[in-house]
Amino acid sequence: MFVPDFFGQALNGLSYGVLLFLLSVGLTLIFGMLDVVNLAHGSFYMLGAYAGLTTIAVTGNFWLALVVAPLAVGVIGAIIERIVLRPLYVRAPLDQVLLTFGFIYLFEDLVKWIWGGRIRSIPPPDLFSRSVEIFGATVPSYRLFVIVFGLVIALLLWLLIERTRLGSVIRAGVFDAEMAAGLGINIPLLFTSVFAFGAALGGLSGVIAGPIQSASPPMGAGILIPALIVVVVGGLGSLKGSLVGSLIIGQAETFGKAWLPGASMLMIYVVMALVVLARPQGLFGRPLR
Repeated sequence: MFVPDFFGQALNGLSYGVLLFLLSVGLTLIFGMLDVVNLAHGSFYMLGAYAGLTTIAVTGNFWLALVVAPLAVGVIGAIIERIVLRPLYVRAPLDQVLLTFGFIYLFEDLVKWIWGGRIRSIPPPDLFSRSVEIFGATVPSYRLFVIVFGLVIALLLWLLIERTRLGSVIRAGVFDAEMAAGLGINIPLLFTSVFAFGAALGGLSGVIAGPIQSASPPMGAGILIPALIVVVVGGLGSLKGSLVGSLIIGQAETFGKAWLPGASMLMIYVVMALVVLARPQGLFGRPLR
């Protein structure tokens, strides 16, 4: 019994870690490039889930929701960056923290006003609506889809950032925005694009998470702390750090809930503390100056 249970929990942790990656990779790029402490990033996750829920209700097509919801959330993110956040770049970080913290309650109340406060379930696509047995463990096929989908997205993001000209521009902006501006890069447009891209990834993770965790107004605030811990563990501005940190935190929280239900959240804080003590900049972050 131990091996099937262990394997099943490991797959659950892997699927949860992949969801954290889709959310945290946008957050770490925004932190690394814009130096914006965007506490409302979890709200993009929530908005993506509800946008996906509405798209599925109207069209009955889960796959269309995977396209429509991230685009809608990305547009919202671009508007927020351009109109609200950009004037605060020259001000103290505390102003950004307070503003984005306020957006958490704004978006949560907006969702309650439009969709109501009850928990809503997003049905998985028919193709992945059944369970499969692997090494004696019964695993929902949708979780396997989430794992494969997330790892494919990670590969595509790596190819984009490491193997394309656009990726080199993004990396230049992350590591030194002033130098990038001196090379003729349109930094304001780049900032808006990266913020919108990060928001879209958050929205995508919300749609993917819907069939597993359902959609509810508090889901954005609930996912924020694990996502921030992933950023700390992995390191700011690092795609590899986001992936590795997400997988570590996903396993730590999943096994914590299974083995230590009363102290499950303690596990991820212990992991974060150990990493910070060994490497204050995170596993793959730039050395602190």
